[in-house]
Formats: sequence, C-alpha cells, structure tokens
Amino acid sequence: MDQKNQDKDYQITQGVIHVHYKGFAFVSPDDVVNFPKDVFIPKHLKGNAIDGDHVEIAVDLKRKSTKGPEGHVVKIIQRGKTQLVGIVWFINPKGNYVLYIQSLGNTKTALLKKNEKEQFQIGDRLLLNILDWGDENAPALSEVIEKMGSIHDPQTDIPCAIKDFNIREDFPKEVIKEAKKFPSKVVKKDLIDRLDLTHLETITIDPTTAKDFDDALSLSQDEEGIYHLWVHIADVSHYVSSGSFLDQEALKRCNSTYFPNRCVPMLPESLSNQLCSLKEKVVRLTLSVEMKIDKEGNLLTYDIHRSYIKSRKRLTYEGAKKILDGKTRSSHLPLLKLMEKLCLLLKKKRFERGSVDLSLPEIVLLIDEKGQPYSFKVIEYDITHQLVEEFMLKANEVVASHFSSRNLPSVFRIHESPSRESLEDFYSLARALGFSLPDKVDAKDIQKLFETAKTTLYAEQLSIAFIRSMKLAIYSNENVGHFGLALEDYCHFTSPIRRYSDLIVHRLLFDTNIPLELDRISKECSEKERVSFKAEMSVVNLKKLRLLKEYQKEDPKRIYSSVITKVKPFGFYFSVDPIQLEGFIHVSELEDDYYEFYPERRALRGQSRHRSYTTGDKVNVIIKEINLIQLETSWILIQEKKKQQKRTRRKK
Repeated sequence: MDQKNQDKDYQITQGVIHVHYKGFAFVSPDDVVNFPKDVFIPKHLKGNAIDGDHVEIAVDLKRKSTKGPEGHVVKIIQRGKTQLVGIVWFINPKGNYVLYIQSLGNTKTALLKKNEKEQFQIGDRLLLNILDWGDENAPALSEVIEKMGSIHDPQTDIPCAIKDFNIREDFPKEVIKEAKKFPSKVVKKDLIDRLDLTHLETITIDPTTAKDFDDALSLSQDEEGIYHLWVHIADVSHYVSSGSFLDQEALKRCNSTYFPNRCVPMLPESLSNQLCSLKEKVVRLTLSVEMKIDKEGNLLTYDIHRSYIKSRKRLTYEGAKKILDGKTRSSHLPLLKLMEKLCLLLKKKRFERGSVDLSLPEIVLLIDEKGQPYSFKVIEYDITHQLVEEFMLKANEVVASHFSSRNLPSVFRIHESPSRESLEDFYSLARALGFSLPDKVDAKDIQKLFETAKTTLYAEQLSIAFIRSMKLAIYSNENVGHFGLALEDYCHFTSPIRRYSDLIVHRLLFDTNIPLELDRISKECSEKERVSFKAEMSVVNLKKLRLLKEYQKEDPKRIYSSVITKVKPFGFYFSVDPIQLEGFIHVSELEDDYYEFYPERRALRGQSRHRSYTTGDKVNVIIKEINLIQLETSWILIQEKKKQQKRTRRKK
C-alpha cells in the first residue's frame, strides 16, 4: 500500500493514555466531537508511553475491535509525570539497581546506576527523577531524589502512593490563607435570602469514620400519603467562589482521595471537616432539593432552594440499623421507619425501569497506628446504606432533569451502553455457572439473574464480571444518559466537599452565565477520578497482602476457601474468600493429571482422572509466597483425593 492510501486509513488525534497493568491501554481523545469514545491501544502498539502521558495517536479507520476504535501511539507529546516511586527489585550483574514501579505495573521498570555514595537494599522505596525514558523494551534511567523507606515498613504505603500517583497533598500558602479568612461558624449575614429549614427533623447517616458530612435528610408524610423528601447538600459554592485560589486548587485535585485510615481532601479541612460539614446541632448553609413523591413512588413536584439547616442527630450506618432493629432506643425511630418505607418504594420503581442491583458487602481492613493491617470486617449493604443511596440517586436525577429539561449547560454523569460482545461474554459466564438465560437477553432477564444469584456463591463473581463488561462512567457536558442506572438524566450533585463536578453543578443551578469550560472540566474530573482510584486500590491491595503475610506467619498451612472466577488454557484465576483478592494457579501446577482446556465449558479437564476445574467451582488453597514488591501471590492448590463430584446445575 502506498503512503497516500495508507494515510487515508488513519486519523491523527491527541489524548491522555491510560495503561492497564496487563500492558494494553486506552486513550481518551482531547477532541471529543470527532472521537467521542476512548481508543484502544494494543500492548505492542503503545510504544514507550506510560499511564498519564499526553500522546499523539493514529486511529485505524478500518479496524474495529470489541473494545471500540483501535489505534497506535505515534509520539509522546508530554509526560504525565517525571517523578515516580520505585522499589529496589534486584541488583543486576553490573551492580546497578533495577527498580519496580507499582504505578506502572509490569509495563516499565527503572534503572539506577551504581553509586558509591549511595547504597540501597532490596525493598528500599525510592523517589526517582526520570532522566531518560529509554524505549519500550528498555528500562528508564533514573536518579534518586530521596529514600522514602522500605516496602517492609507499612507506614510508607500511603506516602509512597501519594508521590507515585502524583496526588496533590499539601495546600499552597495562598489557599490556606484564603481558607483562614472564613469564620469558624455560619454568620447571620449569610442567612439572608435563604430558606430557613431548621424546624425540620434533619439527620445525617454516614460511616463511623466520616468527618466530612456532605448530605443530610428530612422526610415527612402528609394526610394524603404524599412523601415530602428533603435532600440537603452542603453549600460549598457559597465559600469557594469561581476563580478563587481555593477553586483553582480544587480543580487541580478534582476530588478527595481516600486511603485506609486517611483522606487527602479536595478542600482544606477548615472547610471540608468544619465550616461546610453538616455537623449536628449547628447551623449550616445548604442547597436543598425538596421533592413530593406519591404513594406509588412517582415524583409529583420538586424545588431547589438555597437554604440553611440544623441537623438534629449525626447517625452512623451501624447506629441507624440498631435503632431500626429495636436494639437502641431513639426519638428518630419513626423518621427512620418512614425512610425505610420510601426507600423500598423507590427501589421498586428503579427496578421497574430496568436498573440492576449490584450491591455487595464491603471489606474494610482494620489497620493499627503503624499502618499494619491486623484484621478486617465485612460491612453489609443493609437498609441504612440503601436508603441513603436511594435518596441521593433521586436528588441527582432530579437536578440533572432540571438542567436537561431547560436545555441548560451542566456537567452530567454519563454511562454508555456496553458493547454487544462484552455482554455476550458475560451471558456465557452466567450460563456456564448454571443460570438460565434466553437467547435474546433483556433488562428483566439480567435483573432476574442477579435476584437468583443473591442466594448462591456466585453473586460477587457475577457482579464483578457484569461491572467489567461495562464501560466506565465518566463526566461529560454532553448528556447521553446512564446505562447502569437506566436513567436518561443523571449528574453528581450530592458531594461538593469531595467532588469538583458537584461544586460546578451547584454553581450552575443559580448562575448559568458563569464562563466555564465544561468540556475541559468534565475531562479533568474523569481523569483525576481514575488516578485517585488507582492510587487507592494500590494501597488497599498492598494492605491485603500484608494481612495475608501476617496470617501466613501465624499459620503457614492456613487454608483459604476460594471460587474460580476465570479459566484459561494456561490455568485458572480465583477469588480468595472473604477479602476479595485474586489468585492464580498455572496449569503446570496441576500435577495429578494432564489437563486440556474446553472453551465451551470454560473448564480444564484431566485426561486420565477426569477431574475438572470450571468457572464457579470452589477450591481450597494455601499461600505459597507473597511478593510485596510486585503485589503478587503464589498459591498451592489442595487437590482432594476423592473423586470430584459433578456440579449440579440449577433447574431452569
């Protein structure tokens, strides 16, 4: 093919690259008009780009993969970061240090040349300045800025993640100075032209460790059975004005980042934990969404007010549940009972429109003052969590509809429909696990599947697989709806203390003339959200490995119950109960037989003894080795001597 024709097959654009730990990547184009979807970059076509780089790519106009449009990296325009945290992995024969970089996974290592003045040990964590990125097959050449500690010291986990993922930690002096100008409490002049809602029975319900209370709730029911639901949200926009130092810094952060036992806030704590936080028994400025809902769960009317409230009680989820269960006496029991009633009504309406309930228990690690995890607890997604979520969802929907119906500019939370191929893979998994699905699957079939799965061992596995089959929810100034919630209009309005998108929505509700680059803000919020999530999960996964290492010390032969999640020709993956950690057994480690892969059954089957390993099977494993540097584990499979019984499939 000549060059002229070849050029017609590609279109050049630019964007930010997001590299998966397995090596492939996606680029979020700057030009969202001509490239509304992320572009898939195969592992061998990303060149020397790393996660967060601004790159130029050539999009293949002829080739489409199941992951969407496909392309390759032409050149790197700007590095996303020049400083990284590397862990001394090994020392090569020349005496140079080879460093593993957790934020880059297996895609890139760094090399530190031997220096007589500085000597390091395997496991040392070093803040690096990259001198030369090398090429895609060679490590980056680096120099040490500072030694941050050792991988064996759990107190260094969060500081290293903050540096490695370039999370903004300290606030500039001008931001702190600006925040200090505000009073320590709400003053009378701020109440002018606001609706006084201090007479309402208002409560907050949050996690035990929460300090920044974004939202509060009020609810009553009149003689005709009409529900009067109030969702009150902290009015951060009153204090953080557009273009201020606080606003500029909040945009650079876009969100708070939550690590175990520590939060890196979007706003200084004098605002996030004090003046804006909806603490009990103090007056706070709010934006309140007033909703009237009939006995069938239909929204009748709504209003959005600048207001002020005084929360009667700060409840935790656990405390609210004890009140509802009759284990604790409280004057707020009637209110909580009414909230439970409306919650179930709204859930029913959401179910009727096709929304899928993917709620799962949350695993919370218990960590001591030195950063070492010593145990965990399982937080059930009970009615108290559900009622807060339902009311927040309703408020977000109402506010988004308010903008959409008036054709007003805003930042929407959008979630595009998954590809047919991705859903087919999920359907195949469900069928392989024994669940009945028709040839043509609709929303009702998926809902029925998850309702049935709740009583089985496969609920978590199916939920995770379904989420992975879908595209990421992102922010956009173009409203295309929210697939996961089955909504045409949805935005984030309820957490302005910790999300910049919500702060922008607050401003736009009362001032549509603010000159904002909503497309740029939306992209920035989406990008920073991804980075924070990766940083958070890197620490959580490392803490889980630290906990397993402690368990291994206590009992080297401790047995873990697990469920097989994926079967490949080269082995199978499994989820370790109950801490939701993924493990892997290579087919070569199945020493009792020669195993072949059967793709239609998603199974490995022994040719002589006919033992099989299939998606959904329960297996018992023992930890063989834990590698804290690479965040990897190796396991020993316990193969029972008795013949494995065939799994009974559910009746259709």
